[in-house]
Amino acid sequence: DGRKMSKSVGNVIAPKKVIDKYGAEILRLWVAASDYKDDIRISENILKQLSDAYRRIRNTSRFMLGNLYDFDPEKDSVAYDEMLEVDQYALHRLYGIIEKTRSAYDNYEFHVIYHALYNFCTLDLSAFYLDILKDRLYIFPPASVARRSAQTVMHAILDAMGRLMSPILPFTAEEIWKYMPGWNEEGESIHLQNLPVAETVWKNEALAQNWKLLLDIRGEVTKALEEARTRKLIGHPLDAAVTLSVDPESYKTLKPYAADLRFILIVSQADLTQDSLGEHAFQSEEIEGLSIEVAPSQGKKCERCWTHSPSVGSNEDFLTICDRCVGIVETLDIT
Repeated sequence: DGRKMSKSVGNVIAPKKVIDKYGAEILRLWVAASDYKDDIRISENILKQLSDAYRRIRNTSRFMLGNLYDFDPEKDSVAYDEMLEVDQYALHRLYGIIEKTRSAYDNYEFHVIYHALYNFCTLDLSAFYLDILKDRLYIFPPASVARRSAQTVMHAILDAMGRLMSPILPFTAEEIWKYMPGWNEEGESIHLQNLPVAETVWKNEALAQNWKLLLDIRGEVTKALEEARTRKLIGHPLDAAVTLSVDPESYKTLKPYAADLRFILIVSQADLTQDSLGEHAFQSEEIEGLSIEVAPSQGKKCERCWTHSPSVGSNEDFLTICDRCVGIVETLDIT
């Protein structure tokens, strides 16, 4: 109710009870998330929200750790210039987070650190980058440059996140460090490490502008897919083929990404055009000149990558997978 805690009133929330119910990390997170320049509030609802936020940070870290099981940073790291562009963009975002968070530590703005880490895990990683990576991590050959590029960036992100969260979430950071491949052979604690330093090569504003447009369009495609799902036109997004109609300036920016659009949008097929689409096309209210047509994807579902492709069934030796997966499987030493 916005009243101060008072023993006589009996509305005190004891730290021991919070620790017993939620754990010490949640209590620390509440302290860090509170802006001490204003009155500090605590309630069951606030603690539940912070518990959910902590779970997101932990699960995001856990996903990256799980996909680094076969990665040795000494042998498998990919140089920045050889990385895929989306990986370079992820490092650009990491550069911003490191700079923002280190500045917040210098100014004792701990709530800024909490919000920066949470938003990075939620918006940049879970909802975008890691979602796109799943195809590469699960489908491509283990030692391929594409997969190693993704692992190199995940390792850099996890290393930076662990160091940044260590003063606020010391147990969680130490647990991450314990399982970090290649970093912990000597058993040193993460609390003996320095805060991360943002590599200047990661900063790329021109690249960020292109990916901002791609992300904005991705958000509008999500709305169009949801509308198509409501109309029972598709079920899963991979059941869909989308056509994007954009203005000439956006077309010029997006054309180099045309072949990768289906992976960025996580659909089975994606086309780019400047032509007008049919009357049933989704008209974006956020991006001027953008319209999106959603149709059922062509071909059968590949049982390996789950995308729909007309090429499924065209190879007599691999009748249930697409030509992309056939090419990958033939390079692997499996029966």
